[in-house]
Amino acid sequence: MCLVALAVLAGFAVPGTAAAHPFGDPQAVAVGLGDGRPDVVRVRWRAGGLDDLTLLGVSLGILPQDRVMLDGAVFYRDADAAAIAPAPAFARYLLDRITVSTAGRACPGSVQPVEDLAKRGVTVDFACPGPVGVASVAVRTLTDLHPAYQTLATGPDGQRTVYRQGAESHDWPLGEVPATAPASGSSAAIQLTAVIAGVLVAIAVVWLVGRRMRRRRLA
Repeated sequence: MCLVALAVLAGFAVPGTAAAHPFGDPQAVAVGLGDGRPDVVRVRWRAGGLDDLTLLGVSLGILPQDRVMLDGAVFYRDADAAAIAPAPAFARYLLDRITVSTAGRACPGSVQPVEDLAKRGVTVDFACPGPVGVASVAVRTLTDLHPAYQTLATGPDGQRTVYRQGAESHDWPLGEVPATAPASGSSAAIQLTAVIAGVLVAIAVVWLVGRRMRRRRLA
């Protein structure tokens, strides 16, 4: 412990530490539809490195403050991800920093059970009012810790974008939206119009036939 303290005071990083900054491996996000659920937008988020996860855990109060050294370096452990994954504060953070909407309507999100946060990330499912054609997905993770953090995002059919401060939202074409059935009032009006048109046609035919018959008699 004395050696660790001396190393910190001297400004050296001890083994197992790394400087958490936004210029390392970027975050990654994958956007798509839920399995067999055309009304669900699925977003999988993964941090770029364990130091980013640890710094996030400290900022959310999940991990102790002493993980961040005097020089700003982060003392991380492999167990940090396991501590962060089930924390309610982490779920609230994800639902606040990742949002989805379709046709101007917000889609409520739910964080799915996490198997391996460090390697596989975490999945958030957003239930939308109906089948999704284009989804507006906003990602602002970690930019509250440093504005230079960026997120590489991928979607179906090779779609790609980069989320960063000032470019936090992107529209993703995800599926086909079925044609909307006409409202019951509109349908009734269309049917009534068709009936009236049919009656008028029948009257016109009867009138024409009667006129021809009268001409023949006069001839």
